Amino acid sequence: MLRVRCLRGGSRGAEAAHFIGSRLRGVFTGWVQRTFQSTQAATASQNTCAADDKATSPVPKDCLVCSYNEWDPLEEVIVGRAENACVPPFSVEVKANTYEKYWGFYQKFGGQSFPKDHLKKAIAEIEEMCNILKGEGVIVKRPDPIDWSVKYKTPDFESTGMYAAMPRDILLVVGNEIIEAPMAWRARFFEYRAYRRLIKDYFNSGAKWTTAPKPTMADELYDQNYPIYSVEDRHKLAAQGKFVTTEFEPCFDAADFIRAGRDIFVQRSQVTNYMGIEWMRRHLAPDYRVHIISFKDPNPMHIDATFNIIGPGLVLSNPDRPCHQIELFKKAGWTVIQPPVPLIPDDHPLWMSSKWLSMNVLMLDEKRVMVDANETSIQKMFEKLGISTIKVNIRHANSLGGGFHCWTCDIRRRGSLQSYFD
Repeated sequence: MLRVRCLRGGSRGAEAAHFIGSRLRGVFTGWVQRTFQSTQAATASQNTCAADDKATSPVPKDCLVCSYNEWDPLEEVIVGRAENACVPPFSVEVKANTYEKYWGFYQKFGGQSFPKDHLKKAIAEIEEMCNILKGEGVIVKRPDPIDWSVKYKTPDFESTGMYAAMPRDILLVVGNEIIEAPMAWRARFFEYRAYRRLIKDYFNSGAKWTTAPKPTMADELYDQNYPIYSVEDRHKLAAQGKFVTTEFEPCFDAADFIRAGRDIFVQRSQVTNYMGIEWMRRHLAPDYRVHIISFKDPNPMHIDATFNIIGPGLVLSNPDRPCHQIELFKKAGWTVIQPPVPLIPDDHPLWMSSKWLSMNVLMLDEKRVMVDANETSIQKMFEKLGISTIKVNIRHANSLGGGFHCWTCDIRRRGSLQSYFD
């Protein structure tokens, strides 16, 4: 039985020192990167989290917010909006997270609306998705429509906005707590405004509401000379632990975290840095354990199209982006499934994502999954697992950068806090 190391402490000999350079008045050294990088490190740790270290029941009886994992029966969800979505300005952090064939698109349309006809189809697809969720007995909430083309200025930068399409990127629900992520793209600095009405309602129902430290997003947060020329370059940089975001200040997108009860897994990515992960680790301790996992991914950004936990002891693992710590899950008795190759055509525009949105599914419970109507191969995979598929076409919505998991944030799932690794 695997004992997952608690990242609250542990043997110093088992932890790798990660000294991070900073551009803020000199060199920021001496900070130890607490990682979850290998079986050996997990085994060597002497300070494990005991299974009987149970949290008190923190959820008020009538609280509308309660979700501990990705698969308990879904009762209430936020679904994003494509309305007024704008192309983000082509800044260094956007360049590092997009593919070269689309750079001309960003340079030409940055700050303007996404193509109107495409956007109209995406809006219709998401409306149909909401109707289907309601038909499955799920309460659906929507963020407020906002004009994202308005230019704004802080003491450190100027930008226009982007959208409120992906609530999974900005909101993380842990138990009865809603955590607003600080984000890492300047175009997403004020994205939280679209969700504030909903969050206030949830807060008034008894939920906890936490806003992570908002980064200044000054130039020092980004490696302005981040060298991106090819996929090979990206692979080398990611393998070396080099990303466009620095350790100047904490930043993270909520979609780089995936929940499995007491254990929450996260990747260091182009939008989530170690300081952001450390903030989350300290904030959620001692009731939850935050573990860093990594992948052979040339452009890591958001974990759920690479590693999507779909049930207790069941995970989808992208065959093109293998997990370096996958043996930890296998030794814990988990079933690791490699989803089939996506069927989306090569000529379909995916301005901010890869074809692997096919595995970016939403579990309505352990036996029901919302999956793209066009992806027949993964539908067959789920059916062989005994999981019924709810087929919805969101192909045009995919172009904005997300699948079903991205377009939603589950607010309430009927279940309790469990540990799946002790």
